[in-house]
Amino acid sequence: MNKMEQVRAEMFQAMKDKNAQRKADLSSLLSALKAKWKDKNADLTEEEENAVVLKELKQTQETLATTPADRTDIIAECEARIATLKEFAPQQMGEAEIKAIIAKVLAEMDITSPTPQQKGLIMKNLMPLVKGKADGSLVNKLVADLFA
Repeated sequence: MNKMEQVRAEMFQAMKDKNAQRKADLSSLLSALKAKWKDKNADLTEEEENAVVLKELKQTQETLATTPADRTDIIAECEARIATLKEFAPQQMGEAEIKAIIAKVLAEMDITSPTPQQKGLIMKNLMPLVKGKADGSLVNKLVADLFA
């Protein structure tokens, strides 16, 4: 069962449960998945589906971050949407897993003591291994910590 089918099934369940907020969130996610499917004109791979979910999640988190504190209605809506989207988002790697992949990449590149000048090269080799599986800002922070 692909993500579109899962989202559609959950959306119908939300309608049956008369949960308007969840139904709206799932409807929006389904629309984003359908748009990507139409653009590609073929079935989406799991990686592409995850990218759509993560993009929606990131946009909602940015909206939450820029919302004024006195707009509690928008904040509550964003938090509910984030909770719904996280159900369909792929499991993110932990700090220890990312550090292990960084060590592996450094070993493959034959770098024993990385320098700040090598950061771009390290990131270029590292990001394809963690894309969609780890938060990019966390990866960037962990790589930057190598130079400290």
